Amino acid sequence: MALPDALHAFRLQRLKSMGCNAIRLHHAVAPELLQACDRLGMLVMAENRLFNPAPEYVALLQNMVRRQRNHPSVFLWSLLNEEPLQGTATGYAIMARAASAVRALDDSRPITAGMNDGMFATRGAADVVDVLGFNYRQFNYDRVHAARPRTPMLSSEDTSAFQTRGAWFTDLDAHVVAEDDSLAADWGNTHRRAWQLIAERPFVAGGFVWTGFDYRGEPTPFEWPSVGAFFGIMDQCGFAKGAYWLRRALWIDDAPVLHLLPHWNWPGREGRPIKVMAFCNAMQMELWLNGRSLGKQAVDRAQMNQWQVAYAPGVLEAVAWRDGREVARTRAETTGAAVALRLTPDRPQLRGDGRDAQPVTLEAVDAQGRHVPDCNAMLTLQISGGRLLGVGNGDPNAHAADQGMQVALFNGLAQAIVQAGRGAGVLRLQARSAGVRDAVIEIARVAVPLPATVPIVAPVMVVESWRHTAAFAQPPAPDLSRRPNDNNSWSNTLPGTLETAPERAGYVLYRTRFTPWQGVQAHGGMLDLGRLSGPAQVFLDGRAVTQAAAGTPIKLALAPAAGARTLAVILQVAADQPFGFHDVVTVQYRNSP
Repeated sequence: MALPDALHAFRLQRLKSMGCNAIRLHHAVAPELLQACDRLGMLVMAENRLFNPAPEYVALLQNMVRRQRNHPSVFLWSLLNEEPLQGTATGYAIMARAASAVRALDDSRPITAGMNDGMFATRGAADVVDVLGFNYRQFNYDRVHAARPRTPMLSSEDTSAFQTRGAWFTDLDAHVVAEDDSLAADWGNTHRRAWQLIAERPFVAGGFVWTGFDYRGEPTPFEWPSVGAFFGIMDQCGFAKGAYWLRRALWIDDAPVLHLLPHWNWPGREGRPIKVMAFCNAMQMELWLNGRSLGKQAVDRAQMNQWQVAYAPGVLEAVAWRDGREVARTRAETTGAAVALRLTPDRPQLRGDGRDAQPVTLEAVDAQGRHVPDCNAMLTLQISGGRLLGVGNGDPNAHAADQGMQVALFNGLAQAIVQAGRGAGVLRLQARSAGVRDAVIEIARVAVPLPATVPIVAPVMVVESWRHTAAFAQPPAPDLSRRPNDNNSWSNTLPGTLETAPERAGYVLYRTRFTPWQGVQAHGGMLDLGRLSGPAQVFLDGRAVTQAAAGTPIKLALAPAAGARTLAVILQVAADQPFGFHDVVTVQYRNSP
């Protein structure tokens, strides 16, 4: 799927904001993503998708290395992912061949493999790599390190924990999982446990979490009607789950981190205990409810601090200290009902190049302008000065269309992705919903020079499959056609090459039937017949459209029309002189040069 360049940067920035400094490529990616990693300082583990010794697959691996080796962000080559042969002699041979092919092209980067088995085999892929990569199997860290103490190790894939953004109570029947890091796949671990197993072992270099974002499909631990993954640290829109704040507290040391979950809108639960989690990287913290202290705790960065709090509407507040000094303060407030919508762009302006795009956060607010986290209103959008590329809300159980002018808030949030028009101006996005005030934002569109481009292929369609008759004494009817099974009265021909001179002068009929590209069918185009060797009359779909003298270029406008077109040319030929089309016949878009 094509993705605007700016959205690659947006997703990388979201990862960087939680302390992430490396990503693993699970397949071939757009070069623009690697360019964004270079700019933003995001390290990349580039991975081979197909583990196969056949020459065509080795060639694909070599192409990957050639394509990515000049990107400074790429620091590690991964040559397999959970392959059944990884712990066999055959796997060793395939891995050795693949590693040799990579090192012949780039000997500056180490090689790893995403292995979920076979590390104790007598002969296997583990004997070839420079860095041992563990896909899960974290219980084997110590045993493998004891067996291979001089081989660096990292977690090439771990965690596989489940969360629904904005949910605090698990309901498996409804396919909802709390974002409190309480549920993980049988083969994985919670976020806290997965990182603890890495952080406690200095011989494990780090880990790659499955996954940074939710994605379409693989709705483990559920099946239909769930349609999206629950694995992400963030949802499909990039909105934070509890795992995001947890990872921030684990991974960020140079700035204070403090966040409370859940939100504090729980009507009907008054007096009942609710688990409260604080995600913090300080040394000590204190929790308050409506001005009453609920106690101080030493910060637990391994498990995160928790309280059981009897719910009462109001203000839940946390304060964090380091070395006796307050470094952070945050609060979760019970809000009023939603009274208005709010739109927040990711950036204050767009490049007016017709390509730049950015997400806009959609939410509802109460009378005090506070985000209402339990609002699930349906929004209708209207846009000018650009176009709406898509909408979403991060709900893995939603079946709503991703493209359209309506989107529902999910646990308080939704997203619209807008793309700029060309030139200076303003992109205007409006959101409406029943019972609340509309919201409008205007994003400046800055005029920029269009980037220089060279088409990968010429924007022209060559009209082929021509046949021509022998020379007639008089001009033939343009609708004369070849009878079925007649392979002798008509000759195949290719414009751009003249035919052998005829024995007598006369008139030759050329015919072809072609189907223009969809864009030409919809919007029209130009038909270029080039120069012909003699006077010619041209017929399109049975109608005479032009005539021209010998050597005169012929160009015709093609009106929009669906389906195939029939082209006929009656060409006057002279005895003993080559005849035909001097040039290739083409169709191009109307605005092509």
